[in-house]
Amino acid sequence: MYRITCKKELNPTVTMMDIEAPLIAKKAQPGQFIILRVDENGERIPLTVAGYDREKGTVKIIFQIVGASTELLNHKNEGDYIQDFVGPLGRATHTEGLKKVAIVGGGVGCAIALPVAQKLHEQGCEVHSIIGFRNKDLLILEDEFKAASDKLIIMTDDGSYGEKGVVTAPLQQLIESGENYDEVIAIGPLIMMKFVVKTTKPYNVKTIVSMNPIMIDGTGMCGGCRLTVGGKTKFACVDGPEFDGFEVDFDEAMSRGAMYRGFEQEAREKTCNLFKKEVE
Repeated sequence: MYRITCKKELNPTVTMMDIEAPLIAKKAQPGQFIILRVDENGERIPLTVAGYDREKGTVKIIFQIVGASTELLNHKNEGDYIQDFVGPLGRATHTEGLKKVAIVGGGVGCAIALPVAQKLHEQGCEVHSIIGFRNKDLLILEDEFKAASDKLIIMTDDGSYGEKGVVTAPLQQLIESGENYDEVIAIGPLIMMKFVVKTTKPYNVKTIVSMNPIMIDGTGMCGGCRLTVGGKTKFACVDGPEFDGFEVDFDEAMSRGAMYRGFEQEAREKTCNLFKKEVE
């Protein structure tokens, strides 16, 4: 059992938690993920490590409430326990030797992008961060990105905060203005990452994307997280989750990712109704 030491609502649909897991905190690196179960009957949920405190022995997770399991997790409070918390899994983000990097984050993907930006910043890399949200109410981690970035651009779809538009617009402007990035690292919705790649490819700027498809066991045995990368089948849990964006088949990934969306919504609604009945 793993204790929740801190819980904070970042916006109406996104929650941050610190989980007491000293062995994982000791080894975790940006880009890696964990798999958790809320209770003994729960499904396995893969969540990217959003931070860690090696001294306190805690691992930070940030999740969006989209299905039954994340709804259950969100009903847990500080001092409560979750059943399983396994990791760190996957390959850590490669940061060594990078001198200038553009970090592009979209929505809750910014939670995954932040520790990467922080590590690069600590290593003396020049970090330009572009983060995008649908509106001001969904903005998360602004202060943290400011502290880890030499340049920060905030975009909102409706213009309610920062600049109006999509994240690819300032990225293209920066590249065209002469910013020579060693890499662009994009983390967010599949459609966003697809268009980041379309933006950087004409300029041949190496672009890394973080893929978080459906996972079950996290060891490559189930095959649920398979992707087509460079014309070959890869498994996000063991070969990734980060890949060369120029080689990822985004259309296939989006098609597979949408398969269970209806089931997730239905399961969440059932879970919400159960909690409502308990309150009544």
